[in-house]
Amino acid sequence: MIQYIQDTEHYTEILSRMMNARRLLWIATADLKDLYVKQNDNAVPFLKKLNDLLKRGVEVRLLHAKEPGQPFRDDFDKFPLLWSELDRRLCPRVHCKLIAIDSEFVYIGSANMTGAGMGMKSENRRNFEAGILTDEPGLVDSVMSHFDNIWEGGRCTKCGRKEFCGDKIK
Repeated sequence: MIQYIQDTEHYTEILSRMMNARRLLWIATADLKDLYVKQNDNAVPFLKKLNDLLKRGVEVRLLHAKEPGQPFRDDFDKFPLLWSELDRRLCPRVHCKLIAIDSEFVYIGSANMTGAGMGMKSENRRNFEAGILTDEPGLVDSVMSHFDNIWEGGRCTKCGRKEFCGDKIK
């Protein structure tokens, strides 16, 4: 399956799959802001949903390019499990937007983990986003390998931006 995802489908197709991860959820994003999702009749922080995944034993890795803003940090502080269980790395070179779910599906696209990119913003307040959701084994393996190489510091020795790196891996 290779599915083209655009605009609000990032919320309906990608976020819903992310929230149903059973084993792992890896997220690479350039920008990271407070993002809200629907839960019953309420809007809750995406970070609450990540906290719920961690409670269920899902491995969550979050790779991002810059420190998030104050609203994100305020939400983050509400969920102490994130402090100890969320695997988070900052790499100023990350510009890719990749999501791996249970080593079965990957998203490759333009949407950052922000309300305007992935969240429940109204049609008139959203970014114009596009991407691919797939379960094709070759693409899944390639995306996960690319993500893991960055995560493990495979590109750090030649980075040239270490002075901006908050999480020196190597």
